[in-house]
Amino acid sequence: MNLRGSQEADRPGARDERAPLRLAVAQPPCVPLDVAANARAHAAAVRAARARVVLFPELSLTGYELEAPVVPVDDPRLAPLVEACAEAGALALAGAPVAGDHIAMLAVTGEGVRVAYRKVWLGDAEARRFRPGDAPAVLDVDGWRLGLAICKDSGVAAHAAQTAALGMDVYAAGVLEFASDAAVPDQRAHRIATGHRVWVAVASFAGSTGGGYTEAAGRSAIWTPKGEVYARAGTEPGEVVGASLD
Repeated sequence: MNLRGSQEADRPGARDERAPLRLAVAQPPCVPLDVAANARAHAAAVRAARARVVLFPELSLTGYELEAPVVPVDDPRLAPLVEACAEAGALALAGAPVAGDHIAMLAVTGEGVRVAYRKVWLGDAEARRFRPGDAPAVLDVDGWRLGLAICKDSGVAAHAAQTAALGMDVYAAGVLEFASDAAVPDQRAHRIATGHRVWVAVASFAGSTGGGYTEAAGRSAIWTPKGEVYARAGTEPGEVVGASLD
């Protein structure tokens, strides 16, 4: 698997050589604070997606519980997700609190788990426990450069601009919004897609997620670089939708 973090643009011509990327956004059912159950739900989503990359919402492995214990990268409860990624040849981008007290995006493959990105822009309640990450991050997956974001990051224009400056083809955000705020991720995604001419993928929690979110927005989606919705999930937990990016 060609998977690496980077803060440098890829070499000239590399983008012309790459194959299309199959990417999916998932909104799995969530059991607050139950990492084992949530990892199994993530594994089911990876198997259903039949995609190279499967993106999950913010804090998807714990639910939006700001006092949740950190999830170590060698946590045995993540084994079902690692196994599913190995079977599917997939990269899962899942959300969890991690050491140092960060809200993070984990990169999970059949080889194991690592922290790929730490949320830079925290909400007020989040900042009472967590620390902001140091910088934007981009993952290279088979020649495709995925800029990583978590919820509020996507609403800060500077975050998308700084991530784009690293060289990105896709802006991938795991988010959580109330159902009443379902239009917010759409507005942000359209702005980023058209402003930076990139694909945008948003995995948005659906159903109940803990932390007072009894009805999250769902409607995970993938937008083209023209700002058009290419694939869209509904509002129910368990939905997965994908697209072939070229």
